[in-house]
Amino acid sequence: MKKLINTNILPLLIVTLMFSTACVSQNSDQSTRNELKTEVLTSEAQSNLTPQEILEGLKAGNERYINNNLTPTDYQAQVKATAVGQHPEAIILSCVDSRVPVEQVFDKGVGDIFVARVAGNFVNEDILGSAEFATAVAGSKVVVVMGHKSCGAVKAAIDGVEMGNITAMLDKIEPAVEMTANYSGDRSTSNDDYVTEVVNNNVVNTISEMRENSPVIAELERNGDVVIAGAFYDLETGKVTFLD
Repeated sequence: MKKLINTNILPLLIVTLMFSTACVSQNSDQSTRNELKTEVLTSEAQSNLTPQEILEGLKAGNERYINNNLTPTDYQAQVKATAVGQHPEAIILSCVDSRVPVEQVFDKGVGDIFVARVAGNFVNEDILGSAEFATAVAGSKVVVVMGHKSCGAVKAAIDGVEMGNITAMLDKIEPAVEMTANYSGDRSTSNDDYVTEVVNNNVVNTISEMRENSPVIAELERNGDVVIAGAFYDLETGKVTFLD
């Protein structure tokens, strides 16, 4: 004989099941939140870091990015924590290319790094002023100038493109094209190796101009307070290679 379920207790069973499910869900959400990174760089933490440690941290962050293993982060917690001040460890000068998500590339959160962006990652008065603020005022100890594979601005400079304000912008990259005049292969934008050579020379030239045109940063570097590094970002792999 089949046992009949007492229909009077069905509502109670349903409510109990719903409550239990909600508790499990809330506990799971709380556990996830507890695993998220919430801390941000403080003045003390920034002060204790050496330029070499910062560079190693950038390299390690890029490895996590390549391996699709970015640090789980509570960005809203970091937003609130940095609202009263910032103490970034580095400033990255990058191209504006949308395929180069700088913070993600180095697995950094809110308040970790300054990012300055301009097509072709060159320096002018405004970029230099921004870098001086980041280092001399805000205490960042590393400056990274990062070019990237297949840079459209570099290709336009190679091709001698003239168009509106782009013309004057490309003049800033032209020295890198001239630096690569002795390249033995095909010196055209169809040659990826040649374009990469110009991109890297552009990074080298940018660093040289930074040292020449910013006595503030040059002195910080001479004193060992700041390290300036060049880098190349591979669009196909996400890997950052630091230049010698």
